[in-house]
Amino acid sequence: MNRSSEIRVARVHDPPTDGDGTRVLVDRLWPRGVSKADARVDEWPKALTPSNDLRKEFHAGGLTDTEFRARYESELAAPEAAEALARLRALAEDGPVTLLTAVKDPAHSHVSVLLAHL
Repeated sequence: MNRSSEIRVARVHDPPTDGDGTRVLVDRLWPRGVSKADARVDEWPKALTPSNDLRKEFHAGGLTDTEFRARYESELAAPEAAEALARLRALAEDGPVTLLTAVKDPAHSHVSVLLAHL
């Protein structure tokens, strides 16, 4: 089920808005320079983030976008990630969900892969 109207993406550095609904951090590491109080993160399901090894290899330039996407999709198929995906889908059925990330271009990051699975 694709509920794109219920799932939004925002930068965690931007101030929260009234329409954000449930705010979910989808980065493996806590973003620098952002306090937990200011971020107003409701959930932080690390099972939905790229593994440390995958993240490091991609940022070091060791993987193409296609290779990264394939490996991340494989990680999202793992039971713990599948359970976290199901939880996000359920949250989106109850109201807006805002995926929070520190990346500057979410469309060209793990966030676009994650959105495709939601």
